Amino acid sequence: MKPLFLSVFFLSIAFLGCQDQQQSTDLNGNGTIEVYEDTSRSLSNRAADILPRLSLEQKVHLLVGRGMNMPGSESPEIKEKVPGAAGSTYPLDSLGIPSLTLADGPAGLRIQPHRKGDSTNTYYATAFPIASMTASSWDTSLVKRVGKAMGNEVKEYGVDILLAPAQNIHRNPLGGRNFEYYSEDPLLAGEMSAAMVNGVESTGVGTSIKHFAANNQETNRMLINTIAGERALREIYLRGFKRSVQQAQPWTVMSAYNQINGTPASQNTDLLTTILREDWGFNGLVMTDWFAGQDPVAQMRAGNDLLMPGTPDQYSKILEAVKSGGLDESVIDRNVQRVLETILKSPTLQGYDYRDNPDLEAHAEVARQAAADGMVLLENRQNTLPVSDQSGTIAAFGNTSYDFISGGTGSGDVNEAYTVSLVKGLENAGYTLDASLQEKYEQYLKEEKADRPEPESFFDQPEPIPELELSKSEIEVQVANSDIAFITIGRNSGEFADRKIEDDFYLTDTEQQLIEDVSSAYHNTGKKVVVILNIGNVIETASWRDKVDGVLLAWQGGQEAGNAVADVISGRVNPSGKLPTTFTVEYEDVPSSKNFPGKELSDKEVTGPGGIPLGTPSEVVYEEGIYVGYRYFNTFDVQPAYAFGYGLSYTSFSYDDLSLSNNEFQDEITASVTVTNTGDVAGKEVVQLYLTAPEGSLDKPALELKGFSKTKKLQPGESQALELVLKPSDLASYDPDKSAWVADAGTYQVKIGASSADIKQTAEFNVAEPLTVEQTSNALTPNREITPLFK
Repeated sequence: MKPLFLSVFFLSIAFLGCQDQQQSTDLNGNGTIEVYEDTSRSLSNRAADILPRLSLEQKVHLLVGRGMNMPGSESPEIKEKVPGAAGSTYPLDSLGIPSLTLADGPAGLRIQPHRKGDSTNTYYATAFPIASMTASSWDTSLVKRVGKAMGNEVKEYGVDILLAPAQNIHRNPLGGRNFEYYSEDPLLAGEMSAAMVNGVESTGVGTSIKHFAANNQETNRMLINTIAGERALREIYLRGFKRSVQQAQPWTVMSAYNQINGTPASQNTDLLTTILREDWGFNGLVMTDWFAGQDPVAQMRAGNDLLMPGTPDQYSKILEAVKSGGLDESVIDRNVQRVLETILKSPTLQGYDYRDNPDLEAHAEVARQAAADGMVLLENRQNTLPVSDQSGTIAAFGNTSYDFISGGTGSGDVNEAYTVSLVKGLENAGYTLDASLQEKYEQYLKEEKADRPEPESFFDQPEPIPELELSKSEIEVQVANSDIAFITIGRNSGEFADRKIEDDFYLTDTEQQLIEDVSSAYHNTGKKVVVILNIGNVIETASWRDKVDGVLLAWQGGQEAGNAVADVISGRVNPSGKLPTTFTVEYEDVPSSKNFPGKELSDKEVTGPGGIPLGTPSEVVYEEGIYVGYRYFNTFDVQPAYAFGYGLSYTSFSYDDLSLSNNEFQDEITASVTVTNTGDVAGKEVVQLYLTAPEGSLDKPALELKGFSKTKKLQPGESQALELVLKPSDLASYDPDKSAWVADAGTYQVKIGASSADIKQTAEFNVAEPLTVEQTSNALTPNREITPLFK
């Protein structure tokens, strides 16, 4: 789908449905409260009381959204409660059933900051750090706090459901929306997502975890068939969702665009009913991704309750199928029941008096802390950082030093009031910047932006401004004027396109030359150089990292990013972030590089309503199976640039006294370890528990993350004892032949470490007999053989 035509597309399919024409009456004639109005009753009973009062037409209306307005192409038929929201449900005025408002937002609520006819007020939301960055904190309490702040803005701006969090796996570093996702590891992704859901929903609004499932690329995303084995799906691509569902029970789940083993996710009964509801116990609502799926009747049967944003064609096909006998009305009733239960617990139905005035100042502080705690110190030679002496001058090189990227593009973007750049953050912290260099960059960026057209929609992603080229003589001038150099490298991505290998994963020639020339010039005078990575996704670092003295992964830190970087640079915050995804030496080292993003099955592009290009029918085969990220690198001894879980600190830690509660596994085992700050400054450490399973009937990764915990801020010399619990499910692998999670008998190794490649302490326990931990349904079986890349 090409963003250029989006506004025409959305306008052409806006749902121009008629409003419910029944008049509101006293339903029982005596003024008593109906069951569905009685808030002391269960949601299930109240929704069941509404169902028989509805006509077939009303039921179908509830299952199909009201359409979608786009900036510049608003439909007068769609009355938006919150301008800029992504969509809404159909109201039934006669029964007092309101329309729910749904809005985007993995990194913060996405609504329009300005409204027609209102020149006085603004409606900005807080841009929080991207998901990959919050996951880098490995701090579920912090993520829950971010979610609570985000949920408050959702509620105070009159929105009912936030379309977040997104928790697909970082299968390949070129994935265009990886910044919206947490990790390459399902346990870390699931824990972060559950914490976010619990934080947001603690405020009384809903979430929609997405995109369920195996939506790991943007190329041909609406037409791609993901072919994956049952074990890879269960252990990697579904396991994080399972953790979110069972720990947090989100209000809703959003089904993905792609097919899974030949069936669109939104039409996949195995996925949405058998696994999600029967195996996992999900009791909420399932909605489609926007315009997903091919057959609305099949979506209804599969258990996809709500079609968003909704089109007249979907409404007509469902209604006709019921009337003709092709779709049993009991299916409609089942799905409507779930929609009604969601509406009944919404702030809109409860009449919440939202004020359009959340505490953005307080939430900015939360965003700043989350950004600082999510930064990862990758290199710090000779203790270059922190720069505690503010008497010197900093030379800031790189376009992005002056034009920081707060977050990715598309529906994951946020309309924030401001973004603090690196140079502004350093100035706020009391540092002096090289004024002549700053003027040169700012003038260059101003001129470049003046020649660029305004984007037609928030989906547009313009080409990045070419890096300002500086001669060696120009750099020599800056060496004389400054005491240390910072070089910021920026990257951005978003919906509709995956990243490129050249000039994106790999640095451009100009960026490489900038690092070479600045490093050489500053090192010749004994001065240091630090690279700051303002990126949303993995890039190559091995070719240039040894040329500089420090590398700080600042990710895309939201609107307070520059202040947060300054907090870390100054030492006000000791970096404690750890990588949630592996940084590889070469792109070819990524196991999925051999099949990403798949192959096209036709040379003809498919079009949707209004002639909008949707892409080309394609397929991608997950031949790497379970060997994603560190599972591959550690098992097959492929050296990464930076390992999963890696991150430096301004202090050091020791790991001592690892002990297990039992040498024989019964119902669970507790691993205890003591962490001590052995350095000179206070800091936090992330303790990671990996498990190595014995050889058995299934091949196993060398190790797998099974738990983690973050210490409090430890003062120099201070210790903290941590406990991590292993349950039967942590020992198990999925056996497709048995449709079960099984654990082999034998000796298991508990490995406590600072990363997947830095194991500090090891202990062992024994499992006497093979365990069948969980029996599941036989579902999502591939209809073709998958030849594994690795065994």
